[in-house]
Amino acid sequence: MESILDQLVAALHKAPLATDVLDQIVFLLQQQTDQSISSFVSSSLPSLLILERWAWELFSQESHGWIHEPSYQQLFRTLAIFNEKLIFNCDDIESETKGSLLFCVTIEQINSIFMHIERSTNDNDPFIAFNRLWFDNQVRFFYDNLEYTSPIIDHIGRYIFDQYIKSKEYKIYLTQLRQPHLSDTIFTTKFLFYISTCSSYCRLYFGHEAKNFYDFADDIQQCFYEDYLEIVRVHSYTVASWSKDLLGCITKIIGVIVGCCWLASEHQTQMKALFPTEKAVRDHFENLLHILPYETLYKQIKRKCSNDETVLVSYILAYFVLIVQMRTMDWLSDLNATLRNTIVSIIDTTINDEVAICCYAVLCEILTDEELKDLKISYNICNYLLQMFEDIWNKTKKYKHIPITTLLKGFQTLSKNDSMQQEAAVSNKIYLLIEMCDEYPIVYDIIWAFSFNKDIQKQLSSNARFISKLTQISGQSENEQMRKAIDGILWNLDINHENRPITDKQNTKVFDIMISYSHKEKVVCKQIYDELIEAGYRVWIDFDQMHGNVMDAMAQAIEQSNTVIICMSEQYRKSNYCRAEAQYAFQRERKIVPILLQKQYKPDGWLLFIIGHYSMLILTTPVRSQEDTVVAHSTAYISSPEISMSSIGSENILEWTQAQVQDWLLGHNLRQLSRLFTDCDGRSIVYLSKYIKNCEFEQVLKLLEADSVRRINESISLIELFCFHSLMHEHKKHLQSMHSSNT
Repeated sequence: MESILDQLVAALHKAPLATDVLDQIVFLLQQQTDQSISSFVSSSLPSLLILERWAWELFSQESHGWIHEPSYQQLFRTLAIFNEKLIFNCDDIESETKGSLLFCVTIEQINSIFMHIERSTNDNDPFIAFNRLWFDNQVRFFYDNLEYTSPIIDHIGRYIFDQYIKSKEYKIYLTQLRQPHLSDTIFTTKFLFYISTCSSYCRLYFGHEAKNFYDFADDIQQCFYEDYLEIVRVHSYTVASWSKDLLGCITKIIGVIVGCCWLASEHQTQMKALFPTEKAVRDHFENLLHILPYETLYKQIKRKCSNDETVLVSYILAYFVLIVQMRTMDWLSDLNATLRNTIVSIIDTTINDEVAICCYAVLCEILTDEELKDLKISYNICNYLLQMFEDIWNKTKKYKHIPITTLLKGFQTLSKNDSMQQEAAVSNKIYLLIEMCDEYPIVYDIIWAFSFNKDIQKQLSSNARFISKLTQISGQSENEQMRKAIDGILWNLDINHENRPITDKQNTKVFDIMISYSHKEKVVCKQIYDELIEAGYRVWIDFDQMHGNVMDAMAQAIEQSNTVIICMSEQYRKSNYCRAEAQYAFQRERKIVPILLQKQYKPDGWLLFIIGHYSMLILTTPVRSQEDTVVAHSTAYISSPEISMSSIGSENILEWTQAQVQDWLLGHNLRQLSRLFTDCDGRSIVYLSKYIKNCEFEQVLKLLEADSVRRINESISLIELFCFHSLMHEHKKHLQSMHSSNT
């Protein structure tokens, strides 16, 4: 067979070329199955390379008289199908070998091909159709082989962006695509070349080298964003009626945008440009969420990204991963049920690993620990990823086209879940993470998260060599984040603080309050800090992120504080450092005042365990100059350095006079409320407390705010208000306790 192919390709350059030569080559290529193609390529590589080069030479010639001859047409279609099989069914063939066949074209030939495309006046020119097959196969190859490099990729990509994407023709086609109820007649060969082929090659070009993306970032925004959002919006509700061509066009355009957002994900520059408002993010998220649940779509998912259905689902899921990782959007909780059910349905049917990874990443972001347990998928997720790491650790250091660093970043997020930690403990594969941490420092943070689990603590403690290495590195590493993670691991294993003496909690504290928060909420917490300082409290807060051994500094701050305010958010729960801080405050029996910084966030996992020991009072008010909403939960009041209660005789508030109410308010440093409640006696503030508890707080706050501005020319203080209500609650509990003991 090999010698026959050698003879046939040798005859390709003879003139005139007999059609039976082409027919025999077609027959040989069509004989290759998914199982036989690898051995065929290995044994026939030189001849196949000649054949591929001959095809490109023919495309780049001045004359294309062959274009209407059936034998030539059949050969080019067959060769394109053969190349597609080569891409998706030959895992044992090196990417360099595949690339040598798919990219064996010169820059001069490419320029000639583009010249012919631009001169064509036929919207359904077969020459453009054949070249689309070759360009599309190059894109398919690159999707799974990001590491492959070739100067021809950059040349084609830059040419396509400058001459086609930025052209008026491309803009016209995008405008047509924005219209609902499209006729199949608009999907001409030239239309599909511009919108489908050029868009997908554009994504290849940007992904080939990040510099390409940043060079064109502003142009990308101008060329795509407005039309992209409208195209998805218009067609998201009619997915059941999409034609194959419409599916392909929408898939390729979504791919460009998702690729750009991923490339700029660290700074979210493209996300901010694409979605200037939170409403824009939500609207687009909902539009994509209308596409994803279409069963006929996700049931077409293949093991490899070999069809548009699989690629589209993977793109949408990748976008969802970006969105849920932002988690500053309260509206996301409203869509969690729909999103969860859709993702679970896809997991149940998919055979594509990349789709499954994205599904797991989304679920672990949107579900609480309890919901993960209820779905019984924690075992699947954790073992799926750990097995993957084990398979690739000593191989390519990447999973298909996903670098191992990207996978580890996702696993870092999953490691914060208690249920995931327990599954990791059961897996007995912590040794694998220990092996990986030297090459990938991010693994230290993953191990730190896992080390909150008691079973994993035992596994780590039993590894004397690892502990010795951590102790040696601690304080010496130049990588500050890695050093903090190592100190955190040692802290959790009781190596650095097991002998720390428990101080007498009655001792005088240096600080009245310590504020524990995630540095991503620094602006909001600074406002809380300023208000407390203005009220006369001694407050400890880490604004500049501590250096050195942060665990020791954290412990000292807690030891010296009477009360710890926990500023809760999704970011707080995901922070290993915040978890260590909150747990140590709980262990030291400090008064804990949880404040919720995200209106829709519901504390779960370890955070819920800590604050679950407190009855929660909910107070809400807009934070100044912020879109977020602060919600305060508390039953513990913040002790003032100036409390003096000697002037109050009766413990029954109902019996207090106006003067005694003033003494009580000032004694607890509620200075603003003392001015606001000048005419209130004990019975009045009891009624006010009940009113706050039983009525809509937004209404109460609005009335108090208006009264405060009118009477004392100040906005109502959130801190004083929730402290007042907490004090009233504590006083009521105290009286009930006394009554019970007396009876």
